[in-house]
Amino acid sequence: MADKGKKETDEKIEKKDGEDAIQKASEFIQRNRAAILVFLTFMVVALVVFIAVTSVLSSLNAKAMSQMEALGQRYETLRFDIADASKDIDAQTLLNDLAAFASAHKGYVSARAHSIAASIYSDNKKNWVEAEKAWSAAAVAAEGTYLEPVAMYNQAIALEEQNNTQSAIELFTKAAAFTDFPGASRAQFNIGRLREGVNKNEAIEAYRMLLSKWPNDEVWSSLAQSRIIALGLK
Repeated sequence: MADKGKKETDEKIEKKDGEDAIQKASEFIQRNRAAILVFLTFMVVALVVFIAVTSVLSSLNAKAMSQMEALGQRYETLRFDIADASKDIDAQTLLNDLAAFASAHKGYVSARAHSIAASIYSDNKKNWVEAEKAWSAAAVAAEGTYLEPVAMYNQAIALEEQNNTQSAIELFTKAAAFTDFPGASRAQFNIGRLREGVNKNEAIEAYRMLLSKWPNDEVWSSLAQSRIIALGLK
């Protein structure tokens, strides 16, 4: 019986504690109903704004991608005849449009615009100074995307064409450090190739690093091994 009485007493206490908690919660809500209403309203508005902004950004991104594709198509139409003097005006107009687009956007689409401009300067006009600038801008805009090491690699090529060997080596080194860059082993080979004209031992070291990091590369590792042998005979 004592146990039964104790159980009933505990149940009454629990019930009273529950009623007190409900009462306190009710009183809190009554005292702060204005603040709570404002908070809930803010959360609803924030959600609506977030959805609206996300929708707008998605629309803007789609528009930017569409514009970028149009610029790319213009380049593809021109690229085979772009070196012809009769296409100079069209090429310059495209370069101007690419520059305007790149400055008005960020990220991938901006990087793509810079890279197309760089291709025009390098592949068709052999203007390595402007090509290097364009690839540099592409690398900055492409940060965090697959285009970043690609832009660095091509910037290094443009620097090499200007006989700026040290800067080219630095850019090839940065490009080779990207583990997901398909051209990393080739960039490392270029480091060795350029160092051959500066310091034979540094060149061999660069080639050995290629063999260490990309032992299964059938092309550049094989060439690196050949260069190590050739340099060792000198």
